[in-house]
Parts: sequence; C-alpha cells; structure tokens
Amino acid sequence: MAAKQPFLHCKKFSLPRRSFSSQIPISCSSTNSQQSLSSDSFLVEKILWALKRGQSINTHLFYQLNPSTYTQVLCQCRNDVHTGQKFIDLVALNYPNFKHSSLSLSGAVHVLVSSKRISDAQSLILRMIRRSGASRIEIVDSLFGTYAKCGSNLYVFDLFVRTYVQARKFREAVEAFRLLDLRNIDVSINACNSLLGGLGRIGWVDLAREVFDEMITRRTDLNAYTLNIMVNVFCKDGKIERAKGFLTEMEERGIFADIVTYNTLINAYSREGNIEEGLETMRLMRDKNLEPSLLTYNSIVNGLCKNGHYARAKGVLNEMVQNGLCPDTYSSVIGYFSRIGDLGRMIGYYKDMQSKGLIPDKIVYTILIGGFSRHGAIAEAMNVRDEMVTRGCQLDVVTYNTLLNGLCKEHMLCEADALFNEMVERGVFPDFCTYTTLINGYCKKGDMDRALDLFESMLQRNLKPDAVTYNTLIDGFCRVGEMGRAINLRDDMISKKINPNYITYGTLMNGFCNGGYLPDAFKLWNEMVDKGIEPNIVICNSLVKGYCRNGELDKGFEFLSKMKSRGVHPDCVTYNTLIHGFMKEENFCKLGRMQEADTIYRKMIKGGISPDRSTFTSLINGFVSQENLKEAFRFHDEMLRRGFVPDDKF
Repeated sequence: MAAKQPFLHCKKFSLPRRSFSSQIPISCSSTNSQQSLSSDSFLVEKILWALKRGQSINTHLFYQLNPSTYTQVLCQCRNDVHTGQKFIDLVALNYPNFKHSSLSLSGAVHVLVSSKRISDAQSLILRMIRRSGASRIEIVDSLFGTYAKCGSNLYVFDLFVRTYVQARKFREAVEAFRLLDLRNIDVSINACNSLLGGLGRIGWVDLAREVFDEMITRRTDLNAYTLNIMVNVFCKDGKIERAKGFLTEMEERGIFADIVTYNTLINAYSREGNIEEGLETMRLMRDKNLEPSLLTYNSIVNGLCKNGHYARAKGVLNEMVQNGLCPDTYSSVIGYFSRIGDLGRMIGYYKDMQSKGLIPDKIVYTILIGGFSRHGAIAEAMNVRDEMVTRGCQLDVVTYNTLLNGLCKEHMLCEADALFNEMVERGVFPDFCTYTTLINGYCKKGDMDRALDLFESMLQRNLKPDAVTYNTLIDGFCRVGEMGRAINLRDDMISKKINPNYITYGTLMNGFCNGGYLPDAFKLWNEMVDKGIEPNIVICNSLVKGYCRNGELDKGFEFLSKMKSRGVHPDCVTYNTLIHGFMKEENFCKLGRMQEADTIYRKMIKGGISPDRSTFTSLINGFVSQENLKEAFRFHDEMLRRGFVPDDKF
C-alpha cells in the first residue's frame, strides 16, 4: 500500500470546473437540492455519506464548509476515526486555506490523537496556540467542549501542556495548566513533570514551586522524576538546604532520593565550593546503598580543582581507579593547572593519566596546548600538537584556533599563516574565531592590507563578522593613524545592522586623541551618549590624554568634573596622565606647573587613589629638571615608604 501523504504538507489542487450534480447523484429535483445544500446539516450529511461510501467529493463542498460544519462532521465520526482523519486530510488537500477556529482545530486534534497521529495533532495545537487573538480560555474551552463529542481521551490535554512547554511558552503553559485544573481535568504526572522541568531550566524557581504546590493538593502520583526536577530547581537557585528539606517532605510521601538526586546535590555543593558538604552527601549515598557513579566523582573532582585542592583531587582520582571507574576528569585537573599557569603540575597530571593506561583525547590535548600557548611556551604547544598527530588524534577547529591564538600573541605570524594553510588543506573549516584571531594578529603588527584580505576571505566564506571583528579592524587603522578608514568601517558596521558599542567609540576616540583631533573625538562622545552608551574610565582617560597632548591642561583638569557627573571616577591613570602632561608642557617651570602637578597629586591621595611607580617617576623627574631637589627627595622618600624600588627611569 502506498504511504499516505502527510496532511500538513499537502499541495493545493486547482478547483475542478464541474458541477456538484455530475459527481454524486441526487434523488430530489435540482431546485430542491440547491435549497438543501444551503443548510449546514445537509452539507454535513452529504460529506459523511460520500466519505463512508468511499466516493469522491466535489471540491465545491469543501468551499462551503465553515468551522462549525467542519466540527460537526468530526463529531459525527466519533466512532469512526478512520473516516474522521480521512476528512481532515481531504480538507487539507483540497482547501488548504480553510480558515479554522479554535473549535474546528480542537475537533481535528481529538480525532488525530484517537488515530495515534500524535505529531500531526501537536502541529495543530501549535497552530492553535499561535493564532492571533485566541486566548488561553478560548482554546481550553474549545478542547474541553469537543472532548466528549469527538470521543477523545485525556492524552489530548497532556499534549496541549507539553506543546506549550516545547514552544518555550512557559507562562502560557502554567495558565493552561491552571485552566484545565479549574475544569477538573488532571493532566498526567508526566505532563506536570514536563512543565516543572521547563520552568526549572529557565530559572523560574518561584513559579515552579507554585505549580508544584498546586499539584500536591490534588495528586498522589508524584514520582522520582518530580522529586529530581524540584531538587534541581532549588539547587539552580542556590537553595541547597531548601532542597534537602524538600527531600524530607517527599520521603514522608513515600518518594525517596535516587542516585540522580544525590548527584544533583553534590554538583550544587561543588559549584559553590562547599566540598565538605559534597563529600558528606557522597558518604550519605553509600549509607543508603547507592554507589557513587562516574558523574558523582566528576562533580567532586571539578569542585576540588576549582577551589585549588589539587592534592585531594588526585586522591579522589585514585579512589575512582580503585573502584574500577575510568576517570574522565583528568581534564578538569589538567585544566585547572593550565589556567593558573602551573605548567609543571599540568604536565605531571598528564603523565599520571597516561601511567594509568588512560589515552588522552582531543579535549585533553587542547587544554595542554592552551596552557602552553597562554603562557608563551609555543614550542611546547607545537610539540603537543605533533604528539596528537602521531597518535592519530585529529586536530579540530578549536585546537587550531588555540594554537593560532598563541602564535599571534607571540607575533609569530608567518608560523600562524602556515598553520592556517595546513588547517584548510586538512579539511578543517576556519570559523569566525579563526579569522578574528588572525585579523587581530595582523592589526597589532600594523599590516592592515593582510588584515583586510582575511576580512574579505571571511565574508566570502559566508562567515558574518560581529562587533569584535569590526572593533579589531578599527583599532588597527587607529594604530596606524588612518582615521578615515576606521570611520568607514564604523559606518559599514551600522549599514549591516551591527551596533557600535562602547569599545568601538572608545577606540575611535583614542585614535582621534592620539592624532590631535580633539573636536572629532568629542563629536563621537556626544554621539555615543545620545545613543545611551555610557562612557567608561578608559574612554575618559583617552580624552584627558587628548587634552594634555593638545596643550589644554586646564580643560583636561576641568574634564574630571564631567567624568564624575557621568558616574565615572578618575583612577590612577587619569591623574598620572595629568601629572605627566604638566611635566611635558613647554616652559612649565615658568608657569608654575610643578605646583599644579603637586596639587593634582594631593587630590589623587585625597580621593583614595594610590599612586604607582609612574606617578613618582613623573614627579621626581619634574622636580629634578626644575633643580628642586628638596621636593624630588620628598617624593623619593614617599615612593620608598609605599614600597616602590627606584629603577633607571629616575
């Protein structure tokens, strides 16, 4: 038998130009027949008569249908679901633009569920809940009103709630659940768990608790899934003790924690750094004859590593091996040492892993490469890459990107290009991160032509640049003083609906300030503020530097008040820029600028900002140049008192 075409994907057929009378014989006169066809009840009978006898139906009949007659046909098929679903498919095939109401869609849903065509039924529910103007009350009443008439079953209401959850319409799902409850319709515990799980996933803890409280007033069929969902909800909200109290409540109802429950609690404790409670929970598991699983140990090891307890983490790893479990959490320990730059211990655990017969995978190798690359050990990173290849472990785009990032940081761009070419030759497709890393490397070098070539190649591969890519290129052009091209890139961003952010504006303003174009920098400041983007201390420091370079030191000092009015408070860099500006100003000693520099230093101290080595370097060198050794030594002594050791810059 040929497979039936799904009714939701039927093509529209052209309307035959034949009269109804040529299709189905009519016993009464033509005039009386046409009068009868105007009656909804006769139309329903006519369609049912043809359906049950397997006769073709004139398409004109379908075009006379309305939601009410459509529903009536389905209700008449309550004891013959085969005929009902045949009618649904024929209408979808011959009248695809039929305008359903909530009532007609509800009838179709009931028939399809009874026919076990769950996927098609859910598609219609989704269509129903997305109809503009249809309220939850209308939809629930339509489903409820057609439930008995269409001879359906309660699974329809389960599917209704699940569809809202799957469509991520969680608030609407709760409203539908409550409306069904008011009509004394209890959806299954599985549907309830689906709703609770959805609310938990998006962190709506309070609403999940409300729904649960409503459930327990009427239900006695709560199960372990309900328990685990609610424990996860509490743990995600950081209420671990509340979760433990909830376990006690559920035990009183005869529902007991399982290994999933304990793993959830242990993972929560580990995330919070409360390792002792996590270990105590693991001991409690064993007391209840539940053996810790690989997931249990993984949570403990991850928690220990995150909190720097690597010796204890190694002990747990050894315990796992003794218990016959193959640890896959070496990556956590190795990753911890990789992040903090303890490369010796990183390699130590890697070798320990190998000594236990564990074969490193792509993740472990990438962690090792990342550790070496971040801390400038590129040769070692490339050795790990060679070991990967020797062992037959293929490098993926993440591994290549990690290596490229390390090479670019060390300005090894020729090697980065060679690795990029190798990557392409081996069929590993460069991604957005690949191109942005290389573009950044060439921008830092000042090779803007190569950076733009990479940008064009990125576009040709249909990889869409984002604000990070554009900001990188803008920074590159600002560094080489090509402000026109930097502004053009900003305009290109906007044309592609990528909004410039505070980094974009800060980079451009810094470029204009470095070039002495202070009015252009403040034009961008005004544009940025008008767009609701708040300036930060980096942007403000760029403008202070611009004033100083422009010889407008007084305006730079006055700008501090403007900064504070925007909620940005001067930092050490701000004050150092002003002090250094007074030192560099021509004829500063004649103008008494050293006294002003000293005044700024005092304001800095009064504002609770600690001076750094650069502060003292500028002040001491300034007073020495003025041959005021008394003040120079005063600041020298102050510098020593604050723990700074003089160097050859003094």
